[in-house]
Amino acid sequence: MEKPCSLLVHFDKGSAAMANEIKADLEGGDGPAKADAMRRAISLLLNGETLPQLFITIVRYVLPSEDHTVQKLLLLYLEIIDRRDPAGRALPEMILICQNLRNNLQSPNEYIRGVTLRFLCRLSEPEVLEPLVPSVLANLEHRHHFIRRHAVSAVSAIYRLPHGDQLIPDAPELVERLLASEQDASARRNAFLMLCACAQERAVAYLLSNADRVAEWPDLLQMAVLDLIRKVCRSQNRANKGRYITIITSLLSAPSTAVVYECAGALVSLSSAPTAVRAAANTYCQLLSSQSDNNVKLILLDRLNELRTTHRDVMVGVVMDVLRALASPNLDVKRKVLDLVLDLLTPRNVEEVVLYLKKEVVKTQAGDLEKGGEYRQMLVQAIHACAVEYPEVAGSVVHLLMDFLGDTNVAAAVDVVLFVREIIETNPKLRVSMIQRLIDTFYQIRASRVCSCALWILGEYSLSQSEVESAIATIKQCLGDLPFYTVSDEGEANDSAKPAQPVVNSVTVSSRRPVVLADGTYATQSAATEIISTPSVAPGSLASTLNLRSLILSGDFFLAAVVACTLTKLVLRLEEVQPSKVESNKACTGALLIMTSILQLGQSSYLPHPIDNDSYDRIVLCVRLLCNTGDDVRKIWLQSCRQSFAKMLAEKQFRETEEMKAKSQISHAQPDDLIDFYHLKSRRGMSQLELEDEVHDDLKAATGGFTKDADDANKLNRILQLTGFSDPVYAEAFVTVHHYDIVLDVTVINRTKETLQNLCLELATMGDLKLVDRPQNYTLAPETSKQIRANIKVSSTETGVIFGNIVYETSNVMERSVVVLNDIHIDIMDYISPATCADVTFRNMWAEFEWENKVAVNTVIQDEKEFLNHIIKSTNMKCLTPPSALDGECGFLAANLYAKSVFGEDALVNISIEKQLDGKLSGYIRIRSKTQGIALSLGDKITLKQKGGS
Repeated sequence: MEKPCSLLVHFDKGSAAMANEIKADLEGGDGPAKADAMRRAISLLLNGETLPQLFITIVRYVLPSEDHTVQKLLLLYLEIIDRRDPAGRALPEMILICQNLRNNLQSPNEYIRGVTLRFLCRLSEPEVLEPLVPSVLANLEHRHHFIRRHAVSAVSAIYRLPHGDQLIPDAPELVERLLASEQDASARRNAFLMLCACAQERAVAYLLSNADRVAEWPDLLQMAVLDLIRKVCRSQNRANKGRYITIITSLLSAPSTAVVYECAGALVSLSSAPTAVRAAANTYCQLLSSQSDNNVKLILLDRLNELRTTHRDVMVGVVMDVLRALASPNLDVKRKVLDLVLDLLTPRNVEEVVLYLKKEVVKTQAGDLEKGGEYRQMLVQAIHACAVEYPEVAGSVVHLLMDFLGDTNVAAAVDVVLFVREIIETNPKLRVSMIQRLIDTFYQIRASRVCSCALWILGEYSLSQSEVESAIATIKQCLGDLPFYTVSDEGEANDSAKPAQPVVNSVTVSSRRPVVLADGTYATQSAATEIISTPSVAPGSLASTLNLRSLILSGDFFLAAVVACTLTKLVLRLEEVQPSKVESNKACTGALLIMTSILQLGQSSYLPHPIDNDSYDRIVLCVRLLCNTGDDVRKIWLQSCRQSFAKMLAEKQFRETEEMKAKSQISHAQPDDLIDFYHLKSRRGMSQLELEDEVHDDLKAATGGFTKDADDANKLNRILQLTGFSDPVYAEAFVTVHHYDIVLDVTVINRTKETLQNLCLELATMGDLKLVDRPQNYTLAPETSKQIRANIKVSSTETGVIFGNIVYETSNVMERSVVVLNDIHIDIMDYISPATCADVTFRNMWAEFEWENKVAVNTVIQDEKEFLNHIIKSTNMKCLTPPSALDGECGFLAANLYAKSVFGEDALVNISIEKQLDGKLSGYIRIRSKTQGIALSLGDKITLKQKGGS
């Protein structure tokens, strides 16, 4: 059972014996024993025990104690206990406490006075507070600032009570007088906050009369000033807007970083003029470079990103300042910086940005950076994005990045080769230099996937005779000597490229006949002859250049098939550009020898696993093609592949353009919206910033910039009925989900002719939801309504349930009445939003995530694409599979969906469905995530929605 108290400590349930021990220690113990007994009593009370028998004992034996610790624990005890009877009146026993509190307020010890004044801030019983008011007011003039500080807080708390203005009617005047003469920072802040809450016009007058000295005030008071300015401007009172902006601008140079940060936020909320936004952005950038805490950097980057969404033109000017944050060693900070910078690229700054990123790539070669490979991968992806959007900058970085094709970080090397593949297609002017560079650095590549992509590039974009011949020579050099292995007479297989001691075998036979060895090859034995045979040892090249050979000998026959296809394309192109048939035939013969050697290796026992059927068929096709080539086949191999790749890039660019258009939808103003023409206004006394603000506001009004994003119709969809229309109390809730917070605005209507007393909304949660505070009791007159707000914290994406009831009392019925509420299901769809990621990233996450939920397809929908669209709409996810891949009618469909939660979790979905002969769809929907909650919740959602229901 939770109690309203400033102290919350877990304690095991007590017993009657423990209560008796506490009572005995309070009656006969010394100071430390009484303090220990009070701690145990407070812990029991906080955890649901009542201990009514202790109150009189505490009044008799604890109240007179002069021990400071005991006195403080006594105040905590008084804060916890129930001080009201069921009728809502203060208990008579509390009168016994008043004299003790008055003595404490007049104590010569400053600490006792201070903690007592702080305790009075938490009292709400006028009967107890009324006799203490004179002593509280007397402490406003105490010589010690500690007392004055808490006296102001006590006056503020008493004045804000429902009838507090009757207890201290002149509280604002007294506090304003104190504020004018006070020197202590905390006391001045408390006084100013009291005026802000209880007499805002006095606080505004005090601020404007001291506007020139605000920069000299302590930081605590400056923060309170900023809160007041926000509150005043939020109430649409813009009469002194120029003076407020002047105050905020003067605080931008304050020594406190917290004040500077709040100033930047207040300036943006107060003014949308470019000068104000530029000042706020520069402030955020200065804090970004001066603060060392990574969490602070991430928050500042979030603020800058918010500015980008509304003021992109202004933010473009601070791109280089944002880039300096890449000096942070934290990868999350670096990632956010790069994401922000990529959204601020323009033709003017792209060269500077790429040059800076190029320098950062060079720094990663030093090797002293932590997670340098991962950082280099992020830089490569950023440069790739820059080059795709602005192709003219590709030439300055592509050759540098090609040095990283042999990077030990495979992911970074893959990003580099994909970047090279795209740039060589979109920038024909760079083709010759890139092909030559790729040929020179090909031997450094160590990853199979990078080799495959590099070979495809060589096969497609080596167009001249010298390029084709160089590419063929490079591939042969990386494959080494043929065959890939040799067999001794004892049947031992060895890599022919490895230098080894020759193995001598002596065999004497009586006849000459062919013999089939274990790997399927033939050997000849001679009769009556001693044969001394040694395996052929090729003068091997350097091991560092035999990258293709080592990968193929490790069993990578997919790469071997890519080698065969590349050689086929190169030979076919050589036949077109080489006038000499002799050279073409020689190249063709060499390629055929390599392919047959690969097939021989794949079918031998040298490797533990034989060649797979797909790779075998592919290589055999290449052999047949080189032996007999037709014009149609030649066209397919030399032109169609590149045309398909160009079409894929064009579609990708079109899709990205459409997404950008969807993000930047222009909102239009309503016909009857008011527009102020600032040209017709008097400009007397207006600063340049105010003039800019007027212009900007007019433009926003004309273009619909002030229109709200949320439509009223959508809000109506968020209203949930909690009770029935025939219940004596009708309740409905408007649910607002904002990241980690859920706000329930519950409207309660008394539909009876009686007054409902002690009406309370009791809520409980199930799942990863936690009720922040419990709503208080209310009294409802007949046929009146009340708005009750409840705040709930969310910690994960698991589907949660909120349930509860409304409890109330009437004068006619002695027992409490209960109305049970409908359950409120918090949907996972409120936490996830569509997102995009690269195919490589999706595959990496799919392999990495361990939680999978497999849902069988069970639907009445009979069209594959209709079912896919239904799942996309139901799960609020983004389809990563391009539309071109979903075209056509084949009876099969496979697509990848992706979404991201507000907690940073990734949700991956793969849909694989097939249309049966009877027209029904079958297949599976697989969900993968890093955490169990999102996989299970999303699976339940799909199971519920996949049949085609709403």
